[in-house]
Amino acid sequence: MSAEFVEHVEMTGHIVDSLLLPKVLDAILSRGGRYNIEQLRLGQRQDDASFARIEVRADSAEQLESILAEVHPHGAVPAHPTDCTTVAADVPGAFPEGFYCSTNFRTQLRLNGEWVDVEDQEMDCGIVVDPEGGAARCVPMTAVKVGDLVVVGRKGTRVFPPEAEMRKHELFEFMASPVSSERPKAVSVREIAHAIRKTRAAGEKVLAVLGPAVVHTGGGELVAKLIRDGLINVLFAGNALATHDMEQALYGTSLGVSFDHGLPTDEGHEHHLRTINTIRRFGGVSQTIAAGKLKGGIMYECVTRGVPYVLAGSIRDDGPLPEVVTDALQAQDAMRKLIPGVGFCLMVATTLHSVAVGNLLPAWVKVACVDISPATVTKLMDRGTTQTVGIVSDAEPFLRALVAQLEKPA
Repeated sequence: MSAEFVEHVEMTGHIVDSLLLPKVLDAILSRGGRYNIEQLRLGQRQDDASFARIEVRADSAEQLESILAEVHPHGAVPAHPTDCTTVAADVPGAFPEGFYCSTNFRTQLRLNGEWVDVEDQEMDCGIVVDPEGGAARCVPMTAVKVGDLVVVGRKGTRVFPPEAEMRKHELFEFMASPVSSERPKAVSVREIAHAIRKTRAAGEKVLAVLGPAVVHTGGGELVAKLIRDGLINVLFAGNALATHDMEQALYGTSLGVSFDHGLPTDEGHEHHLRTINTIRRFGGVSQTIAAGKLKGGIMYECVTRGVPYVLAGSIRDDGPLPEVVTDALQAQDAMRKLIPGVGFCLMVATTLHSVAVGNLLPAWVKVACVDISPATVTKLMDRGTTQTVGIVSDAEPFLRALVAQLEKPA
């Protein structure tokens, strides 16, 4: 076999117990290649890293390239790395051909002979290198400007899959598999409460992504309490969550259903629209609170506690509220600005917002997704947010159990 169809790759970390090494070997064989493990050093203790050097052989340059592309996300990098290759963008809002497509895993570039961490890590973006060559960051396609130095190809890039650093000591490491309705929810809630406490103790933010079912099921006040207690620090939602939250505060209903009696009220179907109209007449949520008209609820707590939020619009929105960002790209950018510093994300009862926000999060941000439908968590994980732990539950019972757990001594 010709030597030009040979490449040597190296792997470092917990590559055996995390099954990264078997995945790489299987990828080589499944694409018709062959391998020879030239060197293998196994860690002697649980926290020791292992090392492997693998010779990869293929019958053609195209086959070898296909194999290397498959093993790269598993942390297999060329044994003799060179600096990354960049090409100046020639079209605004588009990458050059052959651009490197980012993942949500921690990534480094080799610049001037040194490995540099990529900032603003996000899946499905490109990577732009600073003109001086000392820094790099993920950039969405629409944000590319003519002249930006965009990384092309995989040369000079390396990925750190989270499995290479994770130990199966916690729920978020042991149960990172498709959601099951048969898992013990009390244990899951306890671990989520622990993750929230740990995140706040580390000075990081807890992000909540909420759907309107949080309010419909009676969980609005529970979320408001979490905000008051400093346990939710950023909120992403849509027009519906905010509208029905304030409908509850103004009319005591959600979708016209009374919280006191559990029955539809007279003309209750108009309450959500009248709520939106009231907020619009005052000019916004903050102005409505300042006027003394709005005195409680999730949005009230966000404004009075200084908790930033993004309300992303939908084609079906009534109104919408003045604060709703109706341009999808602007909503993405508004969310991106609030993600730095987030250490934990709690998603409750919203499929579309959960998947959207999951696409923006780096893989090291742990995610708990709670929904009455197991399909929501499955969709989230299938689209790349593999750090998710799922709980099948209605919103209010979960939130009630979480608040109760967080009220206990740590």
